[in-house]
Amino acid sequence: MNRAGKEVVIDELSDTFRSARSVVLVDFRGMKVAHATELRRQISKANCGYQVVKNTLALIAAKDTRLEALKDHFRGPTAIAYSKTDPVALAKVLSDFSKNASTLQFKAALVEGKVVDGKAVAEIAKLPSRKELVGKLVFVLNAPLWRLVSALSATTRDLAFILTQIKK
Repeated sequence: MNRAGKEVVIDELSDTFRSARSVVLVDFRGMKVAHATELRRQISKANCGYQVVKNTLALIAAKDTRLEALKDHFRGPTAIAYSKTDPVALAKVLSDFSKNASTLQFKAALVEGKVVDGKAVAEIAKLPSRKELVGKLVFVLNAPLWRLVSALSATTRDLAFILTQIKK
C-alpha cells in the first residue's frame, strides 16, 4: 500500500474511532476464513463494524481520540470491532460468537469512553439492550397512570353496579 492509500485508511479509521461509542480489540489468531466471514456477517447484521488493520496505522489513527487509551493493546494480530449506536449489541454478538469459536480472544475494550479489560466484554453482553431498557422504562412510567385510570373507572363501575342493585 502506498503512502496515499495509508493516509486514506488512517483518515477513515480516525473518523470511525471518533464516532464509535464502543470499540473492542480482538485477537483473531487461528480463526478460519469461514469463521471470520461469519463473524463479519453477524457484526454487520447488528449494525456494527469489524476491521483488520495494521497496528501502526491504527495507532496513528487513534491519536487525539478516546481510543488512544488502548494503545498498549495493539500488539500481535488485532481486529477492531466497533459500534456507533449500541455497545451492548456489539458485546452480545462477539460474546456469542466466541462461545463457538474459541480462537477469538478479547484484548480490551473502550465502552462509552471507559477502558475495560477483555473479560468485561462478556459481562457487558449480559446487560439488556438499549431497546429493552427503554421498553422497561416506558412500562414503569406508564404503570402509575394505568393504575389511576383503573381506579377511577372502578368507582364508576361500582356506582353503576350499586344503582343496578338498588333498581332491582
